[in-house]
Amino acid sequence: MTSSVCVRPGPALHPRRLPLALALAALLGLAGCTQEQQNKISRDIQNWTGTNGVLEVYAGDKLVRRFLKIDKISTALGTDDNRPRPYRYGYGVLDENLNFQIDAGEKRVYFEISDYGTNYVFFENPR
Repeated sequence: MTSSVCVRPGPALHPRRLPLALALAALLGLAGCTQEQQNKISRDIQNWTGTNGVLEVYAGDKLVRRFLKIDKISTALGTDDNRPRPYRYGYGVLDENLNFQIDAGEKRVYFEISDYGTNYVFFENPR
């Protein structure tokens, strides 16, 4: 005795809905992450895409240094224990005359800022 089974394919995903389905799957995947993991993913994406960041360093209420064109600020890690250190570092163009423009002679430099005593603001360049 032979039996016949009729198999009908389910509804196919329309090509225009594929990006929506992928975005929904990614969103559901992120929902299972902790807030810390979501923040790390966000920082990794931002590091990959880059940021036109500005770092301003203050002495009291007076602006004393400004760095432009910063891609990212990193937290220093210990060589042996891989634990976070109490300072951040990065590379940016030192805006010597604080005019918010990169002028002739202003160069890209390495900088470090302490977590303990440095008053600073890091933000995306609005210009």
